[in-house]
Amino acid sequence: MPTEPNPSPGTSLPGSQARYTTRVALLYKRDAQPDEQLLRQLEDLLVGSGYSVFVDRHLLLGMEWAKEIEHQIRTADAVVPFLSEASMQSEMMAFEVEIAHETAQTHQGRPKLLPVRVTYSGPLPEPLAGILNPIQYILWQGPQDDQRLGTELLGALEHLPPPQPPAAAVPAKGTRLLPRPAAPARAVSAGLPVNAPAVEPVGGAVPIDSEFYLVRPADVELRNALTRHDAIVLIKGARQMGKTSLLARGLKFAREYRAKVAMTDFQKFNASNLETVGNLQLTLAESLADQLDLSVLPGDVWDDRRGPNVNFERYLRREVLARLDAALVWGLDEVDRLFACPYASEVFGLFRSWHNERALDPTGPWSRLTLVIAYATEAHLFITDVNQSPFNVGTRLTLEDFWPDQVAELNQRYGSPLKDKDELNRFVRLVGGHPFLVRRGLYELAKRKIALAALEEKAPRDEGIYGDHLRRILVLLAKDPALTEVVRGILRGQPCPTTEDFYRLRSAGVMTGTSPADVRPRCQLYATYLSRHLL
Repeated sequence: MPTEPNPSPGTSLPGSQARYTTRVALLYKRDAQPDEQLLRQLEDLLVGSGYSVFVDRHLLLGMEWAKEIEHQIRTADAVVPFLSEASMQSEMMAFEVEIAHETAQTHQGRPKLLPVRVTYSGPLPEPLAGILNPIQYILWQGPQDDQRLGTELLGALEHLPPPQPPAAAVPAKGTRLLPRPAAPARAVSAGLPVNAPAVEPVGGAVPIDSEFYLVRPADVELRNALTRHDAIVLIKGARQMGKTSLLARGLKFAREYRAKVAMTDFQKFNASNLETVGNLQLTLAESLADQLDLSVLPGDVWDDRRGPNVNFERYLRREVLARLDAALVWGLDEVDRLFACPYASEVFGLFRSWHNERALDPTGPWSRLTLVIAYATEAHLFITDVNQSPFNVGTRLTLEDFWPDQVAELNQRYGSPLKDKDELNRFVRLVGGHPFLVRRGLYELAKRKIALAALEEKAPRDEGIYGDHLRRILVLLAKDPALTEVVRGILRGQPCPTTEDFYRLRSAGVMTGTSPADVRPRCQLYATYLSRHLL
């Protein structure tokens, strides 16, 4: 809590002649009710109270819209996400919350996240859970809560930390077009029909017990690698290919075979966790100690006279592997976040050294450790010394798009909303075998009972069922004007100018192909949408 009051909207900053208006960004899911109605009420209340309010419905979509979205969130003093059954599955909502959280890590806690839950108090999916679970939220359950919601939100805004003078938005260090980031949530106050396949929302990892999870060759390969106790297992695939879902099933398999299991999701790490290699190694050690219920904690044996890698390796060897009564399978998800860190090669070199130690001493402590690493980025773009990389050893699994017969199998599990082979082929032409697009499309066809022709017509629209997904791609491209020009060239039939651009676009899941010469949009949906906005 600040020691001095926050300036009220429209008052002068201390030591400045300029008048400062507190800026609030409201995030919501378009065409969702009662979200939009509640949004209008709060917008009117905040504007009437002297606040500057940003709502993205006032903008025309396109590259300028994409740039403005990020600018408005990064320069806001507070961001209010409306969390409901509908908005929690929105990719844009998750992405916007991530932008706000990332900015606050390096800008004295601004923007402040002030979540409002709209008739929903259940668990949040990742990445929203990792960011918002520790934050107190306001619960709105109906019109009877209108006055209380307004009072509590205005009170929270009045107690923001003293603002800094407005500055232009600056993209966070390391921002690129590739994938990169809890205590129980506390409320300050107090569906769908259960039938058919429409009960399971699409987005994030597929639940372990889901009937809609397709077993692919990579599942069998992962089980075989774990059975062999391989030192390193690599799971590679573009965004939303099912890496986390596969990793979760691999860890479940390891538990069933009585291995000890630990899981690290780098998406949940904040800026301080990643600030130095020492912070990272200590965070990893503390996480292992907590998950494995170890009696000796890292703080008990950490010695600052040693280097971070030495401390971490000694702890892992002496206090983890030596004391466990079974092999350890350690899952590492979203390791792409480390590639932008200046010490990335040092950390990955340590992982590689454990693989080498195991080869030199097959019965030593490292023989009891298996690392399962999930990532999307082309690792060789960031780690140039092959002897310091774990990404060119071990067992490598690559997740590919669904094959047509796999789409047909999933269609049957959804109750066959695609009626015949012709409809199946049309659907595959539209979304390719992109796992998320396939599952989302089948979910909508089965739930809404709409015709495939209607889906085809609405799919590329900004307000269609894939609108959040497509707008997110546009915002990511807006971060990198040079790469946007590369995409424009590809859409005009030109090859990718550099191998690096090709790998970046393929790893991000926007383009496909085997080389820069045959690069192309991943599916018809992407080609249509990007052509409309970029050409």
